This record gives sequence, structure tokens and C-alpha cells, in this order.
Amino acid sequence: MPIPPFLRRWIELSRHLGFDPVELRRTLRGLPRFVSDYRALRRQYRTSGHEFPFGSITPHFADRLASSGIARGHYFHQDLLVASWIYADRPTKHVDIGSRIDGFVAHVAVFRAIEIFDLRPQAGAVHNMHFVQCDFTAHPFPLRDYADSASCLHALEHFGLGRYGDAPDYYGYRRGWKNLHQLLKPGGRLYFSVPMGPNRIEFNSQRVFSADTIRQIIDAHYEVERFAYVNDNGDLVADAVWNDPSASTNFGCRNGCAIFSLIKRPAD
Repeated sequence: MPIPPFLRRWIELSRHLGFDPVELRRTLRGLPRFVSDYRALRRQYRTSGHEFPFGSITPHFADRLASSGIARGHYFHQDLLVASWIYADRPTKHVDIGSRIDGFVAHVAVFRAIEIFDLRPQAGAVHNMHFVQCDFTAHPFPLRDYADSASCLHALEHFGLGRYGDAPDYYGYRRGWKNLHQLLKPGGRLYFSVPMGPNRIEFNSQRVFSADTIRQIIDAHYEVERFAYVNDNGDLVADAVWNDPSASTNFGCRNGCAIFSLIKRPAD
């Protein structure tokens, strides 16, 4: 049975406050099996050769109730898809702005060097990753025609909402978008994604962009080379048609994810 909207909102708020009622329910369901399995293993241990003595108890009550993994959702699909695009395109210099380090950036670093710009500090050094801490909404931004390839995946929507320590700025996404354009060489590629649905701010998590708003910010300086999206069920619609009439209804999405490979016009 679907979860009523008011209950879904209460669950989400509870998670933000550090309490997950769904996880608690799974834990309580898994607790009896945890106890019975522990007792069975202790009985077997007593008649064993004691190669592996028992250490501290580290319970995972709900893992047996979960699937083997989640092969769906915004990040899963966009990270794999865009990494495969970059692998095929073989840019000379690729720069990433604010994308997920332990997802997309890690995928790309397997096969090439990647320079990472982010507001937050990055601990540790990793092969093929070069980190630069900076505010990408800064004006004037010091770099121009810096790279022939850039990515900004599920990041622009956060600019100016204070979530990651930046200053509140209602038009922060516009400043970031302008700096992305300046950073990229004419004819270069921008790999880009944002949440797609009716325009709104979900403070202080993210903005959601309508297809019409995305079109307005793209059309001034870019040609759409590739377009895909993740629908509200978390499934990828690959090789979608950006000029399809269903764009007027955000391709049926309220909480989707629009994914692009864009070409910066040479005249820009």
C-alpha cells in the first residue's frame, strides 16, 4: 500500500533529525532472526576447532531483508552514463564541479585524470584526482577557456542554498552556470544534470528545474548533443528526445533527473 503524502513528509523530516522510522521497523523485524542465528552459531562454535573466536558483536539486523543492491535512481544512472560518455569522447582536459566523489568522480578516475573544484575540503590524495577548493559562484571567476571538457552533475541545484556552507544567494545557480560557461573552451563539452520537475526550491536541499527553465539556460550558448533522464521511479530513459512534446510536462517527472551532454558553440 502506498505511503500517504503526510506520512512520507513526516518520515523524511524524522530522517533529517537523525531518526529513521523505516529503519527502526526493519531492525525490529530482523531482531528475532539475529538472536536465533547468534545462538545457533555459538552452539556450533563450542564443537569447532575455535579457528575464529568471537569478538565484539556488530549487529546488522535488517540486511537480510534488503536486496543485493540498488541499481536505480538519479546518482546510479547518471554516474555510469556520463562516465561512459567521457570515456568515449576522450577529452584532453576534464574538470568536474561539485559532483559526487565516491560515485561519478571515482568512475572517471579509473581511466583518466580529473580535476575537481568544490567548495568543501577534500581529505586524502587519490591517483588521477586533483582537488581544488574554491567557491564556484565567485565573481569574477579567474579561469577562462580552461578545459575542453567539464562536468557538473547534481550540483548546480545546491548553489546558493547554504547547504554546503555557501552564502544564501537566490540566483547562485545563475552565477555558477555563468562560470561553467566561462571555464569551458569554445566547442568543448559540458556534461550536466539537475533535478527535473515543476520549478521549486526545497530548502535547503535543492532546486528542482522545469524542462522549460533548463531549456532557457541551455539554449543561449549550447547545442544538445545527448539527452537522457531518470524518471520518478528511478529508471533511466536513455537516448531520450529533448525536443519531444512531453518536455512541456517535464517528461512526466516531478522528481526526475535531466542528464545532458552539451556542446559549447564555437562563437561563444
